[in-house]
Amino acid sequence: MAVQKKVSVRQEVQAVGFYLGEDEYAIYINKVREIVQMTDIRKIPKSPQFVEGVINIRGKIIPILDLRKRFDLAINEAAKQNCKILIVELEKNQVGLIVDNVSEVMRFYADEIEKAPPMFSSNISSQYIQGVAKIENKLIILLDVEKLLSFEEKSVLERIG
Repeated sequence: MAVQKKVSVRQEVQAVGFYLGEDEYAIYINKVREIVQMTDIRKIPKSPQFVEGVINIRGKIIPILDLRKRFDLAINEAAKQNCKILIVELEKNQVGLIVDNVSEVMRFYADEIEKAPPMFSSNISSQYIQGVAKIENKLIILLDVEKLLSFEEKSVLERIG
């Protein structure tokens, strides 16, 4: 009787990489719908401070969040013209995330992702972090799109969009 050798298959993961300042982040590619150039954003009165406003993409109104404001990072007004907007899926709704720049589509393996330590040394709260991927000599912070907003904040955005 031959003993079957168990073959382990590594699961490949793809994510869209982007920058906020010097730090590189990523969001799983299945959450990203498109990447658009910075455009005029219509302000919405009485919206949360990290909500920049809304844009119209092909007739659809999309709320826009500034990730720098969400994570309490310094705002770089001079660099704002070069920013990109990642349109992401957030519980069946689309939301735009302002990022400093988009780097690349990254490919790595699920076993290369480690859980973020509770006292994460990054500038952002670990509640938003899905994990940290070690790719070559870089650490990439994987954001959990679903946790970027509280239930109340999601309700506010649904009314805006």
